[in-house]
Amino acid sequence: MRYTRETFEQLVDEALDSLPDDIVGWLDNVAIVVAEQPAPQHLAQVGLRPGDSLFGLYVGVPKTARGFTYGETVPDKILIFQRPIERVCRSPAHIRDCVRRTVLHESVQYCQRHRRNATRYAFS
Repeated sequence: MRYTRETFEQLVDEALDSLPDDIVGWLDNVAIVVAEQPAPQHLAQVGLRPGDSLFGLYVGVPKTARGFTYGETVPDKILIFQRPIERVCRSPAHIRDCVRRTVLHESVQYCQRHRRNATRYAFS
């Protein structure tokens, strides 16, 4: 199943709207970007090989690791990879759910929250 970029971006927007308030409150200076496919360096960054599936990736400095000199920098990025999600998911509902889980997971990576919280949110 394939979506237009615009439709897929709407799914990402819906996922962002569904995030818990305590996560949303931490999302500043971060751009959520839909990309077609992960680049080879994205796969390598997380220990995957070409052909492996990667749905999303946080690129930047986690909030809890920033020092007082972090300041005026370009936004970090949360990348959501459209084609791998579409390849794996077999229905519109599955795609919507996968997008939500991926946005949540990468947002938690940005916030550097404890994994137990991420799991709790992912299944709520």
